[in-house]
Amino acid sequence: MTAAPATLQTLTDFLQRLRDAKIHYRLSDPTGAIMVEVTVPGERWEIEFHEDGQIGVEVFKSRGFIEGATAINELFNRFTD
Repeated sequence: MTAAPATLQTLTDFLQRLRDAKIHYRLSDPTGAIMVEVTVPGERWEIEFHEDGQIGVEVFKSRGFIEGATAINELFNRFTD
């Protein structure tokens, strides 16, 4: 059984649940979908509500604290061509 496509009501119900739970969110439209960006301790969630009814969710989790200079070196070591 597949889930029913998301509707505007799905989005507004979701936003109300976030408000009721006192979870801060921000809305944006970076890709043509309505994105709900949620930041909670140690995590950032991107929930996209697409025009075709699909919902995409990405969760970014912190690995914890990395010493300042070490973190900067890691950035360049991992992402320099």
